[in-house]
Amino acid sequence: MGVKQPLATMPMDWRHYKALICGSMEQLIGAGLSAVAGVVIPMLSLLGHGELSSSLQGLIGATALVGIAIGSPVIGGLSDKYGYAFYYRLCPAILFAAPWLVFAFPSVWVLIATLFLTGFAVGGGYSLDSSYISELMPEKWKQMMVGVAKATSALGFVILAGGCWIILKAFPEAEVWRYLLLLISALGLLTLLMRIGYPDSPRWLLLKGRDAEAQAAARKLFGPDAEVLPLPATKKVKAVGWKEMFKPGPALDKVIFSGVPWAFEGVGVYGIGVFLPVLVMGLGIDASHAVGMQKVVNSVGLTTIINCFIIPGFVIGLWLMNKVWHVRLLTWGFVFYSIGVGIVLAAYLLHWPMWISIAGFLIFEIALNAGPHLITFVIPSQVFSVAELGAGTGIAAMQGKVGAVVGVFLMPVLLKAGGMTLVLIFCIAVGVLGAAVSAIYGRKVLPKGSDRAVA
Repeated sequence: MGVKQPLATMPMDWRHYKALICGSMEQLIGAGLSAVAGVVIPMLSLLGHGELSSSLQGLIGATALVGIAIGSPVIGGLSDKYGYAFYYRLCPAILFAAPWLVFAFPSVWVLIATLFLTGFAVGGGYSLDSSYISELMPEKWKQMMVGVAKATSALGFVILAGGCWIILKAFPEAEVWRYLLLLISALGLLTLLMRIGYPDSPRWLLLKGRDAEAQAAARKLFGPDAEVLPLPATKKVKAVGWKEMFKPGPALDKVIFSGVPWAFEGVGVYGIGVFLPVLVMGLGIDASHAVGMQKVVNSVGLTTIINCFIIPGFVIGLWLMNKVWHVRLLTWGFVFYSIGVGIVLAAYLLHWPMWISIAGFLIFEIALNAGPHLITFVIPSQVFSVAELGAGTGIAAMQGKVGAVVGVFLMPVLLKAGGMTLVLIFCIAVGVLGAAVSAIYGRKVLPKGSDRAVA
């Protein structure tokens, strides 16, 4: 054996990247699940489901998000008590099995049940993925790798939208909608196979006093010279409850800054993300004047192209994360989010060429993912103290999911009530309000320089 290498100071190698990939899969699958739901909704409408009202479309789009919101605290709490490893494999097992339910019994209500189950498993994975990554990465790379894990959601939108487009190009029939859910099943199986043999987190084992198992887990993950150092003795801090967080003053300012922009971001990521194929069809961006199923296929193709620009958005955000004040990055992300949607609205009302609408969507995607989608994920850990972290992070995440659910549910309702114009005005207003809240409360809660940014 060579010189012992503590996990916290090890250099990054292929085993860390393997752990990063394994711990990022639910981020990818969760985004992909939203993309699949957005494709399935217009296909069900083509099949003539009379019960598929605008509110039911919103319910279909939002169900997976509700499952995520429930699965994250449930699985997170169980894993804190009983260990990560079992649930780290249970979540992808559910993702593999659940889509076969709707494949065997294709109906709207079985679809809703399936989306809830898959969302529940994704939410459970969210709580486990971030824990594994933050506990296994070297300290120097921890924050960046957590950001990279979040950025893999971009790949989920692209891969699953592209997969749907390939299937629909080969089989352009509305009846194949249930086959699209099997893409989620395939990713669940891949994730399960990747995680076979993964041990419990070494630091969790140390926390439970199982020191020998912790060292064995470290060696299994990173080689015979790896070790996990004993946890430092820390002064016990009394946790702050949710009630104290809502008292007027600094605590409430933190709650607003960490959660309200996250809610507005959720409207853009999921409200527009889930219904992007529907919006593309409604805006008439498809220049071929296709009808029926071919119109759906074309919209999914354009959706895939637009989603590709999520990736450079995250790349730009990760590059700027340690260079630009996070309040500035968050605020200007919302500003350009609104500008992008504003261009789409102007192109729609003034009948400008198709490429201008597409350009507006691209500006929206890049700005949203370089700013709000990335930065809202890291803000809670920056603004809350140790005593507030559990309650503060939970409240912020809850606000984010509420925003996502409301955004997804409202999209088809607004579309029916006021058409594409009302939908786009609503999205612009969300971006403007997000920028205002970020700028006003960010200066109070996260002063320039406190996030270690240099500009």
